[in-house]
Amino acid sequence: MHLMSSKPQALSSIGPMRAFASNSKKITTELIEINDDLMEFNQYLTEYYKQLADTWGIAQKKTNLKVPDIPQDVEQIEAFKRIWIDIFDNDFTELFDSEKFGENYGKLVSKELELTKHWNNITNVILQSVNLPSKEEIDEVYKEMHSLKKRVSKLELELKKQEMKKNAK
Repeated sequence: MHLMSSKPQALSSIGPMRAFASNSKKITTELIEINDDLMEFNQYLTEYYKQLADTWGIAQKKTNLKVPDIPQDVEQIEAFKRIWIDIFDNDFTELFDSEKFGENYGKLVSKELELTKHWNNITNVILQSVNLPSKEEIDEVYKEMHSLKKRVSKLELELKKQEMKKNAK
């Protein structure tokens, strides 16, 4: 081992580092794809916030035109709030119903899911490299445990019923 530690390139040929080194190409590929998807995600996210900000600005201008004076009493404040709510409700409903918003939001969510997929792939490669189970394998074990717990509970209930019948005789 001492001889190997003096040669860093030899360290990657033993144990978990060997597996990790052989899987590093997969990780690199995922990182390149993440970078591309992240750029697109940021474009869609920027457009999403631009649409929200533009709608807010237009709605606020409409509100300012409709209620130019500063409210002086409680009734005026309540009237101002109702007007503000109506205008913002209408404008944002119109935005959310628009095809442009829906299309952009769909792409945004799609890219977010692709990013999650890439991170899961990288995590699985790393876990595989160090001989640990993947998230899917752990989920499968949890499902099986849940199923077994339910089965055991049923069997215990049946056993109690049988004991009660036996004791009643």
